Amino acid sequence: MPRPPLDGLIDDLYYLEGAPPYARLTLPPMPSALLIVNLGAPFRIRAGTDIETAEYADGCVVTVPSRAFEFGYPPGTRSVGVHFKPWGLAPFLPMPAAELCDRPVTVEQVWGRPAIAELRDRLATAAGPYEMLTLLEEELMRRLCETAGLGLVRHTSSVIAATSGAVAIGDLSVAAGVSSTHLAQRFKKLIGVTPKRLARTYRFTATVFAINPAGTIDWGDLAGGAGYFDQAHFGHEFRAFTGLTPTRYVEVRRRFLREHPGHALDGWPLPAD
Repeated sequence: MPRPPLDGLIDDLYYLEGAPPYARLTLPPMPSALLIVNLGAPFRIRAGTDIETAEYADGCVVTVPSRAFEFGYPPGTRSVGVHFKPWGLAPFLPMPAAELCDRPVTVEQVWGRPAIAELRDRLATAAGPYEMLTLLEEELMRRLCETAGLGLVRHTSSVIAATSGAVAIGDLSVAAGVSSTHLAQRFKKLIGVTPKRLARTYRFTATVFAINPAGTIDWGDLAGGAGYFDQAHFGHEFRAFTGLTPTRYVEVRRRFLREHPGHALDGWPLPAD
């Protein structure tokens, strides 16, 4: 966990090393942005079925996605990364987040080649994971900038998060004292998606985490409890976020549990093979 003031922008910093459970993993959208500094062989990302797979050697920056991504990992992977709160990446970007929505870029494209080359060298020669994460935290502290409109977006996003997306977006703009158009523009600039899209993502994420793939699932109760109109609406959202029906999603989750019980990545990524 990062120290203040980064803790208001970041959920966690992490170190990842080892063999991935599958060569290709599908990551459904989450209300989170991501920074990965790669220290191993290049990995590959496909940001949607209509986009070509791209290779990332130094790492990548991913704003809050609106669709599932496919990550292709080398046999052995090693990296450090940051899970940002939806608004948390904005102070570290030199461009509007909307320009990166569903378009992962290399860290070099965001911070420049000399900076990321130096950071990777320092991380690679660090004594261990704790020292590596401390170096990354220090780099983030150094790059932290004041960001216009961040307070508005952060507060409104926090309300959306607290209600798991079950909030009327119109009420949020009224409570904030701004127009819905102004609020949407700020969200697009700092997060990359609109408040409505972020709310949909929070609701979907909360619903998925409520599923116990090892048990019996009452889809009607689950859909109703999450605030979906009916099971048809629920199924449509599932396909929009994962490309799978709810039943097929659970089958894939059960496969992960069966083939890699207790794995650190179980719970969100899905086998894409």
